Amino acid sequence: MTAHSDFSPAFVAELARTDVAHALKEDVGAGDLTAGLVDPTAQACAKVLAREDAIICGEPWVRAAFQQINPAIEVVWLVPEGHRCAVDQVIFEARGNARGLLTAERTALNFLQLLSAVASKTNEFAQAVRGVPGAHARIVDTRKTLPGLRLAQKYAVFIGGGTNHRLGLYDAVLIKENHIAAAGGVAAVLQRAAAVAPQAKFVEIEVETLAQLDEALEAGAGMVLLDNMSIAQLTDAVRLNAGRAILEVSGGVNLATVRTIAATGVDRISIGALTKDVKAVDFSMRFTHSPYQ
Repeated sequence: MTAHSDFSPAFVAELARTDVAHALKEDVGAGDLTAGLVDPTAQACAKVLAREDAIICGEPWVRAAFQQINPAIEVVWLVPEGHRCAVDQVIFEARGNARGLLTAERTALNFLQLLSAVASKTNEFAQAVRGVPGAHARIVDTRKTLPGLRLAQKYAVFIGGGTNHRLGLYDAVLIKENHIAAAGGVAAVLQRAAAVAPQAKFVEIEVETLAQLDEALEAGAGMVLLDNMSIAQLTDAVRLNAGRAILEVSGGVNLATVRTIAATGVDRISIGALTKDVKAVDFSMRFTHSPYQ
């Protein structure tokens, strides 16, 4: 699959199918022994409820899970993707073969609870910086994702109102301290990046001091990552930059500091916790007596 960050419906549908196929292989294996206790002809309706407020994300993965187990299962979605749900609100109903509903349940809910958690945390940060006087910063994700689920988590960041950083090592350049040291300095490494990776979506360089920022700007840097700087340093960095490069902040970002950081006038605030330190949203699936209730 060719990765891109526009998350078109076709791309997301294919991504979900691929992710779910891996997850079902892991979970179901040679067959669901417990579901075998149920009459193979039995039909049921399952309702999935949210046990807490959240931004809903993961509908394509949920649909793929039920479809891959039994294409005849009907999923009726009640809370649109990207919308907030309330406690005990029904998110969707799934109707069809009872065995199929039981087998697909955990895989469907695993994706729903993870992606809704990422979208909810992202939305919390996005709302926190909205309306800060003079601020225009975007909330940005990182590569601190669950192995094998990076694109799914970055989709959830997008749904939650965030912006995606590079997808991986292959689509953009992020020059860090060790790269600078190994390549012989700021100016040298930026020149090298232009020559070696002309196909990169962007080239960004990390700096830790105002002196390094000045050096990077003089070398023509178009995007600079300000790493672990104080608020005073960030304010000075924005003034020194004078709009020449896109400025991104990393390190020390949490809900208590993000508004103050945004108020300095930086362009992007990257937060690893959006995808790394997430607490799954609690959902519960309950059967009714009939697929028509």
